[in-house]
Amino acid sequence: MKCKSFLAVTIVLLFAFGSVKGQQKITIVAAANLKVALDSVNTVFKSENPNINSQIIYGSSGKLFEQITKGAPFDVFFSADMEYPEKLQEKKMTASKTKMYAVGKLVIWSKKTDPNVKKINSLLDAGIRKIAIGNPTTAPYGEKAVESLKSYKIYDKVKSKLVFGENITQATQFVTTGNADIGITALSLVLTPNMKKEGGKYYVIPQQSHSSLEQGCVILKKAQGNANALQFYNFISSKKAIAILKYYGYDTKTK
Repeated sequence: MKCKSFLAVTIVLLFAFGSVKGQQKITIVAAANLKVALDSVNTVFKSENPNINSQIIYGSSGKLFEQITKGAPFDVFFSADMEYPEKLQEKKMTASKTKMYAVGKLVIWSKKTDPNVKKINSLLDAGIRKIAIGNPTTAPYGEKAVESLKSYKIYDKVKSKLVFGENITQATQFVTTGNADIGITALSLVLTPNMKKEGGKYYVIPQQSHSSLEQGCVILKKAQGNANALQFYNFISSKKAIAILKYYGYDTKTK
């Protein structure tokens, strides 16, 4: 009886090992603003490509760029801008052209006040002590937030109140947890189910107040000739992926 049980367990383990071994892994790194949207895209991708184990790591575009330049073993890079992928191209560290897959949008979000009432001037309210944004040095959404504040000529008035998240997701968490009163974040994040449960309100910042949040992706040199990496890179332009990106507030008029 013990032998039969041992044999059964062994067969199950061998089958499981064989399934994992049969999958071909690709590692995708992506800007934090994409978390829920790209996870949803990946779920659909995996359902159509069960033999490809596509794993996604999220962070600030600048820090991911830095890791890539230092030889991190990643296959595909989804940035929150076009600049970082294009810099990698210039360094000959890519295996494809940079493709614009979406255009992001900035919003002001708060649980403490309704930013639709005073719009950008919500940030000037006396009761606002801390304003969360992404780190403008490494997070494109943070960089564009600063551009917008300067465009409205209120940057000098609020800069002492700014608190920086390592990436746009962390900046958003500062507001949801009460560590900041209000924040400038990504529309894609405030449209997620978890953010909707928070009960905050948001105002979309006019895009003319900052340079376009065009977001680009590229296949990295490590994945040269990797058909699976190419398949994911192409899938982001599919009708199913575009529908998901639109649902989370991205403009998908790609170049």
